[in-house]
Amino acid sequence: MDISQDAAFLSDYDPAAYDRPSVTVDLVLLGMHRGRLSALLVQRDQPPQAERWALPGGFVAIDESLDAAAARLLRDKAGLDGAHLEQLYSFGAVDRDPRMRVITIAYLALLREEQMASAARAGLVTVAALEGETVAAIGEDGAALPLAFDHQEILTLARDRLRGKIDYSDVAFAFLPERFTLRALQDVHEAVLGAPLNKPAFRRRMLDRGRLIATGTREEDASHRPAELFSLSAR
Repeated sequence: MDISQDAAFLSDYDPAAYDRPSVTVDLVLLGMHRGRLSALLVQRDQPPQAERWALPGGFVAIDESLDAAAARLLRDKAGLDGAHLEQLYSFGAVDRDPRMRVITIAYLALLREEQMASAARAGLVTVAALEGETVAAIGEDGAALPLAFDHQEILTLARDRLRGKIDYSDVAFAFLPERFTLRALQDVHEAVLGAPLNKPAFRRRMLDRGRLIATGTREEDASHRPAELFSLSAR
């Protein structure tokens, strides 16, 4: 490799010769809330699309990696630190943002219920249930929240990705505490799939996989007969 050739090339290189779109990161933060698959959303307080609801997100700084931007926005916009984030998809429709050409990288995090509640208590975000084949974000009053930009498309893709993985991966357990009941595990599957499941068949299928460990303990403060608690074994 001839470094001198690179140096000569770069000395005359004009970065302005090509259009440079802006890049943002949007966070799809999903969890269970009151038995429903839900997302954390923020209400925009300035144009464009002021008062619409959006995924927590922001622009990537020129000297910032995508992962660093996602971690920063997780702290600043959702008040969370340490949640596992992974890239979901990139969205680059030419007209997705009325200001200018903006390409966004969507990151996905699956949160436990206490993380969802912590973010909501911080007052930075609100929790909206996801319903319908094309996702609608439902507020606490039961009405659909108007979503900004292409965030309905992003949420729908995230939900569909979960639906495609829930039967063969461990994604359902990311929503649950370390110890959980089979009822709670079924609740997660039903919320993600958007359909009820046969209780005996579901439990038999989960137990037959050999990944669930009976802890020998039962749930506390139950209003009914306390259910047995399980944990997930390491592979």
